Amino acid sequence: MPSIEEIIQQEVNPFDSTTLYSSNFWREQQNEETNVNSIHQDAIATVEKLLAQVAKDNRPRSLILTGDVGSGKSYLLGRLKKQLNPKAFFAYIDPWPDSDYIWRHILRQTVDSLLHIPEGQEESQLLLWLGSLSALRNNSLVKNIFGERRTFIRNLRATYPTDIYNAKEFFNALYHLNNPELHPIACEWLRGDDLDEEDLQLLGVKSSNNSEDAAKNILNNFGFISRDSQPIVLCFDQLDNIPRLDDNHLDLQPLFNVNSTLHSQYFNSFLIIISLITDTWRQHQPRIQSADKVRVNAGLFNLKPITLYQAESLWKARLYPLHAQAQPKQADPLFPLSRKLLEEKFPRGKTLPRIALAVARQEYQKYKDSLIGIGVYPENINNQNGSTSLPKSKEKDPIAEFQLIWQQEYKKIQSRISKLNLIAAPELIRMLQEALSALEVKEIKPKLLSGKSSVNSFSYQHPQQNSRVGIVWTEDASMKTFYSVMKACEKVVNTKDCQKLYLIRNASLGKPSLAGNQIHRQIFSNPEHSHLRVNLTSVHKLATYHSLVNSALGNELVINDKAISLKELETLTREAEIFNDCKLLQDLGIVSEKEPTNDNGKEDRETKEFILNIAKTQGYLARKTLVEKTLHNYADLEQAKISEIIDQLCQEKQLKVYNPEKVSDQQFIVYLPKP
Repeated sequence: MPSIEEIIQQEVNPFDSTTLYSSNFWREQQNEETNVNSIHQDAIATVEKLLAQVAKDNRPRSLILTGDVGSGKSYLLGRLKKQLNPKAFFAYIDPWPDSDYIWRHILRQTVDSLLHIPEGQEESQLLLWLGSLSALRNNSLVKNIFGERRTFIRNLRATYPTDIYNAKEFFNALYHLNNPELHPIACEWLRGDDLDEEDLQLLGVKSSNNSEDAAKNILNNFGFISRDSQPIVLCFDQLDNIPRLDDNHLDLQPLFNVNSTLHSQYFNSFLIIISLITDTWRQHQPRIQSADKVRVNAGLFNLKPITLYQAESLWKARLYPLHAQAQPKQADPLFPLSRKLLEEKFPRGKTLPRIALAVARQEYQKYKDSLIGIGVYPENINNQNGSTSLPKSKEKDPIAEFQLIWQQEYKKIQSRISKLNLIAAPELIRMLQEALSALEVKEIKPKLLSGKSSVNSFSYQHPQQNSRVGIVWTEDASMKTFYSVMKACEKVVNTKDCQKLYLIRNASLGKPSLAGNQIHRQIFSNPEHSHLRVNLTSVHKLATYHSLVNSALGNELVINDKAISLKELETLTREAEIFNDCKLLQDLGIVSEKEPTNDNGKEDRETKEFILNIAKTQGYLARKTLVEKTLHNYADLEQAKISEIIDQLCQEKQLKVYNPEKVSDQQFIVYLPKP
């Protein structure tokens, strides 16, 4: 077995920012081996106590969770979900795109979260919730009523004779959750999608829940019925990217209005957790109405710094997989770090988890670089400058680290968003606005249209021409809604509020005889205006960038051991040319169109970039490790193809094989910085 020094040379830095990055707690599985249970255990105990109270009396509780940047708020929420999921259903609520859309956003996010399958379960939270209702617990009864809609609805209405909004239609939708063919449509209705007449008829309902009031009442239905099962935990996180007021303060008041409604209108069985950076809460709490602050009946819990013992445990957990492979065993499980290092860096005996991990990354990398003289890096391994030194931590390429984080997040988004209607149009509009801002498009103004469709539109100044461009993005299936949007577009065109109007829509335009379709033809047959259809790849790019914006504004996006700002993220995005191949932005004339490449060529280029970025951020590592990391990210690639790409990078003098005389699995790959 290799020594610990040899393993350190071979492996990726276990404290690397790209391995620590998490876009949000909801969509990622936490690694049990790296958890330190003593960290923030008091917060977990507090939430567990509140949850027990809600389960007992079915009355809502609200808690504000605060902590300094890097204190581990989002990670704590992930631990809460994992630990308490057997006792409650969890919903993750990310930033809403518009304050006039907040109830619809909360409902949509709640239903989407309930579709998540908890660890150790085979069914989604939503089906587990449905199966846990007292009216459906009798297995023989369930077997019968799931086969007959009227019996199912009659049984639920008898169990819940009052306080259910739109009871017949709500129970109709619940019934169809058990029908594989109608399950997707039932979920769309529950989360407030604006369905077409055909889908409404299939569900046996008259209308969609596409208003703020309807969304509020459907959410109340979930809470009311949950009295017979388990509480629902609503976790509001990454709130630094919610809409802002004219003075640039966050518009937090609508959230506290929602919280007050949950209490004053007796919404049952909800535990509301509002996660905020301490400074954000300190700056904004004077602006929240006093009556609404009182409604936060569980008060405020502020996360404390961790002790050196806890920081030491964090380090040990990250280093353990390396030490487990080593022979002989190191006496100190912190090696190549030490307790003395902790005491020197944090003389007051306390720190924050992120700072402790950043120090570990730097010191680990210093030690790894110092191993040049142990035999892995003889003096004849020169870079193109003739220097034998490796890039040190301070010389790390921020673009390489950023691209690795981007690729990592993009893969997650690809697997999560399989169709366009999984994202609401107001959110798509917000994502597109953020991308245009990153590309330095000026004078982006929301709500080009008037009325209900306003959240689906915005305008901006064309970067090359002195003209105003309007964007309308709507995917609602309802032809009534589409007609309303087209009427609003017609008004904008007639009043010349913009010189060019783009409609982005993949959904049907309806029959030619319908009024909405006719107005569409009148507007978009004119070459001054355009109807664009978007591919899913463009949406994946917009959603990935939006996720990074959320992280950056929450001071959670760390590059080179520093939490970067939104401005820095925008700069990195431009320098890395992230959006250059985004088809939607090409169609809008924001970025230039590139020569089309075949899929194989694109994948080779992405793989090559990934391999080079790994090498840049690590300085050097075992060829075997580099291949394994690439296979993990590109599972469809053959190992031989990855080795071929590594050899190409060596021929281009971007990488170098230290010991070419060794078999492939024993070789080391060195990154060669440019002169």
